[in-house]
Amino acid sequence: MAHVVVVGAGPAGLMAAERLAPTCRVTVVDHMASAGRKLLVAGRGGLNLTHTEPLDRFLDRYGPARALLEPAVRAFTPGDLRDWSAGLGQPTFVGTSDRVFPESFRATALLAAWLEQLEQLKVQLRFGLRWTGWGGTGPVFATPDGPTTEIAADATVLALGGGSWARTGSDGTWVDTFAAAGIEVEPLRPSNCGFTVAWTPYFVERHAGDPLKNVQLTFGDRTARGEAMLTDEGIEGNAVYALSAALRDSLDAGESTVLVVDLRPDLTVEALTDRLAARRPKESTSKWLRRAAGLPPVAVSLLREAQPDLPDDPAAMAALVRACPVALTGVQPVDRAISTAGGIAFAEVDDQFMLRARPGTFVAGEMLDWEAPTGGYLLQATFSTAVAVADGVRRWLDRN
Repeated sequence: MAHVVVVGAGPAGLMAAERLAPTCRVTVVDHMASAGRKLLVAGRGGLNLTHTEPLDRFLDRYGPARALLEPAVRAFTPGDLRDWSAGLGQPTFVGTSDRVFPESFRATALLAAWLEQLEQLKVQLRFGLRWTGWGGTGPVFATPDGPTTEIAADATVLALGGGSWARTGSDGTWVDTFAAAGIEVEPLRPSNCGFTVAWTPYFVERHAGDPLKNVQLTFGDRTARGEAMLTDEGIEGNAVYALSAALRDSLDAGESTVLVVDLRPDLTVEALTDRLAARRPKESTSKWLRRAAGLPPVAVSLLREAQPDLPDDPAAMAALVRACPVALTGVQPVDRAISTAGGIAFAEVDDQFMLRARPGTFVAGEMLDWEAPTGGYLLQATFSTAVAVADGVRRWLDRN
């Protein structure tokens, strides 16, 4: 029976191992002390596995990488992922915005069931070994004591993740090894990330940690509805993440990057102007905005950050409330991002995600050069590429 070494005990690695185990002897190796750490972090507050929107629209979320990921996602669809979870005793439900979660709402329950399944399939897990490259018969690993060890393998699956959440083991150190081997890797950049803003000290003291709820954000021709979180360094949150790729690219290009915040997206400018026209005598600006426009104190302060001398004219004020500019100064670092953009160029792999320069070595998940918004798209492509890799490994072993 062929021996396959899977490097990385995250979602992509474990899925590839599970799919290979019925026909191969599989060893999963990771430099951390336990499996599934990034899955557990992603599952805090509920594990968003995938999304139920129509598949064509779903695939559009991958932007330029759609054509390259589409065969894998169509072969292992969101419906297949839900069936897989149910097969582990973790049925799913469709939550808000058509997102899919396990009914237990806990990543720990799914991971425990998954590891039990892998044990039954006789998948061996080894921890505390860091992949350092290729040897003569298989992947080479650094041990905690310093010397390296080579594990003989008929095929190797690399599922080392991107560069975000380094504390879970996904630290991007593999990039230098690939570059030294002459394999093209696009630089890892933050994705689904926050941004820095030059807030005034007063604003930071009063509102760092406060949410902006039910707002609409706009950058260029892109909009996102949801919540933003104000931090002492800037702004983040689900609505920000939805626009993060375009915002990041603008900042990286050295362009002036202004995020427009609509603080009352459910009101037209005309309706808001009418409300603001009924200002009471001697009413302060803050009380006026809270009463007539329904703005919380954090929103009023945000308006002052954008325009310290707030207008008294109802129409001008309504326009500012509906389009409050927030100038971004930078991108939060990779390790603070939810995911990363960049990775192994698709030209370096075949249609089964096998490295052209290293026959018998396959790559899956965030190591590849793609990005997607939050909402289940990240995990779906991670799982789908892992399934595609497992199929590719079997075909390659059959030919060799």
